[in-house]
Amino acid sequence: MKVYQNLEEVRHKYHNVVMALGNFDGVHLGHQQLIGQMVAKAGEIGGTPLVFTFYPHPMAVLRPESVPPMLLSQEAKQDMIAAMGVEAMVRASFTREFSAMLPEEFVSRILCDALQARWVFVGYNYSFGYKGQGTPSLLQELGQKHGFNVHITPSVSVDEEAVSSTLIRQHIRNGNIAEARKFLGYCPRFEGNVVLGERRGRTLGFPTANLAIDDRIVIPPKGVYSVKVQVDNDNFLGVANIGTKPTFHGVDNKQNIEVHLLDFFGDLYGKKIKVFFTRHIRSEKRFASVNELVDQIKQDILLARAQSSD
Repeated sequence: MKVYQNLEEVRHKYHNVVMALGNFDGVHLGHQQLIGQMVAKAGEIGGTPLVFTFYPHPMAVLRPESVPPMLLSQEAKQDMIAAMGVEAMVRASFTREFSAMLPEEFVSRILCDALQARWVFVGYNYSFGYKGQGTPSLLQELGQKHGFNVHITPSVSVDEEAVSSTLIRQHIRNGNIAEARKFLGYCPRFEGNVVLGERRGRTLGFPTANLAIDDRIVIPPKGVYSVKVQVDNDNFLGVANIGTKPTFHGVDNKQNIEVHLLDFFGDLYGKKIKVFFTRHIRSEKRFASVNELVDQIKQDILLARAQSSD
């Protein structure tokens, strides 16, 4: 997938553009349906499937104190969207000047003049233009005026509950991994570079990869989780701990993520790894002794192996 960071790079570059508009945080089941429909339509008419989105999140510019944490890093989002068959992404820079653009101007300048869209796909709750004044129904009206088609993807529900990024964030924050998976369509994931830690895990017999936490990404609460870990192109089972290591530190110690990879032998320092949370095992706790902690880690590993076959 080719990624463009401004409109001039992509102006009039593609023909028969079939595009999806949205932020697509999490690329959850609702987003997957919308993008899938868009890609299918592009294939049907021999068009170019294109996603138009913003970076940073508009709230980060307009109300930075209220910007929600992301479900995926920008890189992970792009990888997932590319895997769905999207050929191009316009990742436009969102600024205050851009936010002042009226809905009609957004359509004429961007969708029509720059991208020459033939089909536009949006979600049922999509908004655009100054103060979010543009609605899907207005987009349909403007599409008729300017000569492009608009498809509005309705809400997607799982067990009679609407899929939304807000709901998924809540489940992850509460440690409800199974519920988050149900609405995402995949395991909640976190990726980061392996950094030098205290090396205590090695002395206990369970070496861990310590990850630098990106505070822009929502992560589960403190506790121990069974995970799957991707290193380069290889996959491993693992046990992840999110917390402050209370057995060795006070409660004010900095929170981190450390992952013990099962059946892995090698050096991970400096590598970027992907961690997929599959189940919650237990809450974080302070142990009375190192031996008690080691016994518990052994139990955590047995449980992680058992859960992997569920």
